[in-house]
Amino acid sequence: MTGPGSAGEPTNPDGPDGSTPVSIAVFSLEGRAVPGLYLVGWLGTLGGAALLAVSFLAAGGAASPWLFLGGTALLAIGLLAAGGSQAVEGSRRVDLAYRGPSPLIAFGAVIALTLLGVVVFLAPASALGLDPRSPLSTAISLAITTAAYAGVVRLLVVGPGALAWGDMGLGRSARGAIRDLAIGASLALPVLVVTGALAVVLARFLEPAPSPLPPAVDTAGLLLNLATAAVLAPLGEELFFRGFATTAWARSIGAGPAILRGAVFFALAHVVTLFDASFAVGVQRAAFSFLALLPVGIALGWLFLARRSLWAAVGLHAAFNAIQLVALAASGGAGT
Repeated sequence: MTGPGSAGEPTNPDGPDGSTPVSIAVFSLEGRAVPGLYLVGWLGTLGGAALLAVSFLAAGGAASPWLFLGGTALLAIGLLAAGGSQAVEGSRRVDLAYRGPSPLIAFGAVIALTLLGVVVFLAPASALGLDPRSPLSTAISLAITTAAYAGVVRLLVVGPGALAWGDMGLGRSARGAIRDLAIGASLALPVLVVTGALAVVLARFLEPAPSPLPPAVDTAGLLLNLATAAVLAPLGEELFFRGFATTAWARSIGAGPAILRGAVFFALAHVVTLFDASFAVGVQRAAFSFLALLPVGIALGWLFLARRSLWAAVGLHAAFNAIQLVALAASGGAGT
């Protein structure tokens, strides 16, 4: 991990002469705008990761759940502090096109907050009888993730002034947003054809990844899966991966590299949620999912930057997911 206080620039804009940047060592507090926040970032991140490691080693023990909860909370605090430190340091760098936190650290904070939210909200519900593999549980879990995406972007990116909502493609009238949603949705079928053809080829060499959605045994379950896949997922993921990450990278490294980096980031983010009892099968499914999602990520990034509208990317993402879900339901495989 890069230093929590370095947004890719371990320098201080206020040099001895008031204008020349001077270097700041990654592990040094000297010259930091907010040394306390920087320190909390490192200590929280390392301490949280250590507690999580201990909880996994103590799996099955009475203390394991509490160690996991404490480690996740501490990790979330550390990563939020790390991102906040980067944002403050970046705000002092007038020479940078993007002056906010690293999308990688922000994503880590989202994962930690999501895990914390799932444990706090879903664990009691499961104890009261809610099936953790039901469409309702999945919808709640993704709603927590979507809230984490929006909260982290608001706290670490919009709050410090690194990017405004309009910079992330949200500056549209209602009519403009609807138009862009329709434009994005109209491109879903061509993208599906490309990804479908790629999936057929990949399936000859790799184990296909299973659907992340649970089985839907009735209409209510299908509607919940549809809301999860075509509303919650597109809103949260497009805000973070296109609105925030792709915009930040486009300012730093240019549009083309930003689209590719954003697509890789998007695909890898989906891979980290895949688990399998067999390591060999898990690796194959991860590779399949990663490669199959790359064209989708590239298309979403290109459309977002071409239209400068988050709604266009949301429309494509929502229609892409919805068409697949409806097709599976029509074929009798809605729960696969």
